[in-house]
Amino acid sequence: MADNNQPSREDYLMDKRPPRGGKNNHGFSVKRILLWILGIIVLLVLAGACLFFYYASSAPKISRNELASQTTTTIYDKDDKVISRLGAQKRDYAKDDQIPDNLKHAVVSIEDRRFYRHHGVDPVRIVGAAVNNVFGRSSGEMQGGSTLTQQLVKLSVFSTAASDRTFKRKAQEAWLAINVEHHFSKNQILDFYINKVYMGNGVYGMKTAAQYYYGKDLDQLSLSQLALLAGIPQSPTYYNPLANDTSNATKRRNEVLNAMVRSKYISQADADSAKKESVTDGLDPDHGDTSSGDANVDEKVIDPYVKEVMSQLYAKGYNPYTDGLQVHTNMDLGAQKHLYNAANNSIPFQSNQMQAGVAVTDPHNGQIVAMLGGRHLGKTVFGLNRAVQTDRSSGSTAKPIMDYGPAIEYLQWPTYKSVKDTKFTYPGTNIVLHDFDHQYKGTMTMREALIQSRNVPAIRTLQTVGISRATDFLKGLGISQKKPYTLQNGIGLYISPLQLSAAYAAFANGGIYYRPYYISSITTQDGNTKTYHKHGQRVMNRATAYMMTFMLKGVINSSQGSGTAARLSGVHQAAKTGTTEFPTSGHSGVMDSWMAGYTKNYSIAVWTGYDHPMAAGGGISDTYVNSAQLLYKSVMAYLDNRNHASNWRMPSSVEAVRYHGHRELVIKDSKWAIGMIADSEREESSESSSSYSSSSSSDSSSSSSSDSSSSSSESSSASSAESSSSSAQPGPTQPSNDGH
Repeated sequence: MADNNQPSREDYLMDKRPPRGGKNNHGFSVKRILLWILGIIVLLVLAGACLFFYYASSAPKISRNELASQTTTTIYDKDDKVISRLGAQKRDYAKDDQIPDNLKHAVVSIEDRRFYRHHGVDPVRIVGAAVNNVFGRSSGEMQGGSTLTQQLVKLSVFSTAASDRTFKRKAQEAWLAINVEHHFSKNQILDFYINKVYMGNGVYGMKTAAQYYYGKDLDQLSLSQLALLAGIPQSPTYYNPLANDTSNATKRRNEVLNAMVRSKYISQADADSAKKESVTDGLDPDHGDTSSGDANVDEKVIDPYVKEVMSQLYAKGYNPYTDGLQVHTNMDLGAQKHLYNAANNSIPFQSNQMQAGVAVTDPHNGQIVAMLGGRHLGKTVFGLNRAVQTDRSSGSTAKPIMDYGPAIEYLQWPTYKSVKDTKFTYPGTNIVLHDFDHQYKGTMTMREALIQSRNVPAIRTLQTVGISRATDFLKGLGISQKKPYTLQNGIGLYISPLQLSAAYAAFANGGIYYRPYYISSITTQDGNTKTYHKHGQRVMNRATAYMMTFMLKGVINSSQGSGTAARLSGVHQAAKTGTTEFPTSGHSGVMDSWMAGYTKNYSIAVWTGYDHPMAAGGGISDTYVNSAQLLYKSVMAYLDNRNHASNWRMPSSVEAVRYHGHRELVIKDSKWAIGMIADSEREESSESSSSYSSSSSSDSSSSSSSDSSSSSSESSSASSAESSSSSAQPGPTQPSNDGH
């Protein structure tokens, strides 16, 4: 056979024989890989177990009191006085014999179907939830991997903040759940849960919810109503039966009924009958017996402040309705009450519909001291907060922060810098800029232009500064917008009272902008506290801040100033007013009236106007343009009386000079200072605060008497000038701003 090409039988068998030493190489390799994989899995399991027990060892303690207590977020003022408890309705603990079996069955069916079979942690549920998440399937009875016991633990000792959703927290949660199951019966755990969960609309516990929604006790509710209550905790807002659209609540109620059928607690016929009942049947508009005996502060007084605190908590990842937080704020409750009473009772306003928004900040740190969201709001809770709205023009209060502040900061202008109040047409248009009096005053100093709130000198100053540098200056003060600024913004910015108060505070403290903030600390149920501190940065030179303050004092102290209605004897303050005209004719009065001012200790910004100014009667008449100043004056008088501010001390970088007989300021070693050496009388630059305090008012007075010679028409009072209407028309689509 050696001569042909056909293999012999022996050759064939030899070909099929595995190589020497490799009889099971392929099988051996697979086996080794499987062993390696198994070994890695075992190591991972052991490592996970070790890590689990390591984390579990540091789990917080949990007691019966913590399990039985109803979760409440408590909010405090700066002096640790309770100002609000979220969900402050009367809370009656439902004992076991007061909880219908159908409610217990409904809760177990929809929240944790295997509740009576696990020991706190349910591996089957965890795997099922994982598969559901991976493949995107939905299941009526599967509500995630946490058991009902784990949910109870989370509500009792942990927060729901995103930052707390860690493996460590889940391990501690599981460990505590196992311990809870070891010490308490299933029935007790279910009772704890039913009494603790958040039920929407500020209500905790299903017994209180029965009263709030239906005005009845739990044992008086129908199967449909009990099923609805059992379904609410998963998403109290989404499944709210009081919402205009109740389709979500209906769907959730039906899911609970179906789950009860699957768990064999009710028959299909019972479920079908209950589904025929509308979720709105039996709702009690008076919310039953839920009035609180807790002597909290009147909610209307603190409403706008608490609303913003709530927003901040959500932004930080907390749920104030379920996390049981202790929130300490920067609110001065006395100032908050005074502000509310002044706006609603003591200060004259054109009508109850005329609104106001007020923000008070501390220049030393940015803490928000007090806030007014509106007047005569009735029963509105967490309504429109006008102190943080940015849809109204600030009028001439923009001039210090967009025009003159940047001019001092970037161009080193002295307060006596000559500016022109002459005819001005916006570049590229035929729109002529006017003041309230339709007059031009010729050449005047920058200080005079600001005190008299002349529009044209302000816009000419902004032209010289440049929009780019003005934008940078504003950005440093926490003010920005998506669209580029224009010259028109030099006499009107769309900012909120809070933004304006914080911006002016930088003048008050010598040039540092502090970001305003409400919350000083948050303590979670497990005892962890996060503290929040001031956040500031220098945004202008001390010279700029001091010179702006020097000029803004004249707005109140000079007889030609627009803010004389806010003058307070013995109070060292600086301020600016602002009003805006209607963009079209046919309206009487002004659209907005502002007052922003400060001492070294407080910065206050006030807006007044109507929510719908274009409607009939939406304008502020001449008589009530000063309501903003009067409200400011009332609040500042209260604050300064409690914490009197000293006068500002002139920094070494600034010196005082005499210019045309008036006291002015100039930055040392600037070209403007050098030019003054031969022409002006030098004054001591290291004046004490006491000497400046006594001279400030007299200088302002002498200035005003001399300045009046520039035009006989300026002899009218500041209040009449402020209430005069303006025909400055910077554009056809936005309100124009008068000279104040």
